[in-house]
Amino acid sequence: MSSSQPERITLSMMREVLSVPLLCDALDAAGYPNQSPRLPIFPLTMPQTTLIGRCRTSLWADMAHTDPRPYELELQAVDSCSPDDVLICAAGGSMRSGIWGELLTTACRNAGCVGVIVDGAVRDIAKMRTMQFPVFGRGPCPLDSRDRQRVIDLNVTVELGGVRFCPGDLVAADEDGIVVVPQQVEESVVRSAWNKAHAENVVRDAIRGGMSAAQAFETWGVL
Repeated sequence: MSSSQPERITLSMMREVLSVPLLCDALDAAGYPNQSPRLPIFPLTMPQTTLIGRCRTSLWADMAHTDPRPYELELQAVDSCSPDDVLICAAGGSMRSGIWGELLTTACRNAGCVGVIVDGAVRDIAKMRTMQFPVFGRGPCPLDSRDRQRVIDLNVTVELGGVRFCPGDLVAADEDGIVVVPQQVEESVVRSAWNKAHAENVVRDAIRGGMSAAQAFETWGVL
C-alpha cells in the first residue's frame, strides 16, 4: 500500500484503507470521543465488509393500530437514496418486526445505496446475503412491519445509542462497530485516519521483524 499523500481521499479509497477503529482513533485525537454507539448492531449479511458512505436517515416508531397509509414514508426513504448513501433506520432497538428485507434492498441498491444500518430487526437475511448487500442490525425477525412499525420522518438528525447521525455525515460500519464522522471535521479526521493506517503498516512490519512492541511505540508513537 502506498504511503503517498493523495490530494483528495475519496469514498472508494476510504473503503480500501480505513476501518471503524481507525476513524474512532482519529476522532479521539480531534476531541470527538463519543461518535460510536455502544449498541449490539452487527453485520448480518457480509461479516467481513467495511461499509462506508453518507448517512441517509429514517426515523421509525412502533405502532399498535391499523396503518392508514402503510409503507408510505418507508418507500419514500428508499426511493430518495442516492449513490454512496447508507440508509440509517433509527428504530430505537425495537425488535417488533423485520423492518428491512429483500425487496427494500433491491430498490435502494438500484438507487446506488451501498448499505443499511438498522437499530432493530431485519428479515430475508439469506436472500440479502446472496445479493452481497451489507446490512447491519440487531438480529432477525420474520414479521412484516405493516401495522407494527412505520417511518415517521425522513432526512432528519436521528440518534443511535445517544450518538447523533445527521444526513450527509460520513458513516462507517464493520465487525468492530459503527462510527459517524460529523461533516465539520470530516476532512481532518479522514486524513488523520489515513495517515495512521499507513503508520500502522510500518509498525506492524517492524514488530514482525523482531522489534518489541514497546520499542515500536517509542519510535513511531502508534499502537
